Amino acid sequence: LNRTILCHMKTTLLIFFALFLFNSRAQSETQQEVRATIDYFFEGFHKRDTAQMRSVLGDSLHMQRIGRDASGSPVLVHESAEAFLTSMANLPDTLKIEERLLEYRIQTDGNMAHAWTPYEFYLQGAFHHCGVNSFQLFHDGTRWKIIYLVDTRRVQDCSPGE
Repeated sequence: LNRTILCHMKTTLLIFFALFLFNSRAQSETQQEVRATIDYFFEGFHKRDTAQMRSVLGDSLHMQRIGRDASGSPVLVHESAEAFLTSMANLPDTLKIEERLLEYRIQTDGNMAHAWTPYEFYLQGAFHHCGVNSFQLFHDGTRWKIIYLVDTRRVQDCSPGE
């Protein structure tokens, strides 16, 4: 009787670990797809390729920035996707911009994903500001699309490389 119970316990544990590993692998693959979407967006961003950026943006993208006004008061700024893409297309070719994502914290549930990406921004190779991006993504059955992007921008309380 004890051997039978022990055998069932081993089988149950084996099934539990197999399901856990399968779920972890599926979650990891989904997280990799979300990260690849964000990376593809930033590849386009650095090249100022608005068609590439647009290809991973949802049709009704919401964009916002949280910062401070001249007096230091918090402000929430709304920007349309079209205004953003137009401003990117109009940047001079001589202006070098680079946004370095420091890490990815990605959560998913079915066709929805959230990614939190602290970053450092460099202008002409010099550190300019830091902050965090918060992405909301939707899987449309074919690929992940960015449907909401809000970021913070700080010039204080951040050091390059931290």
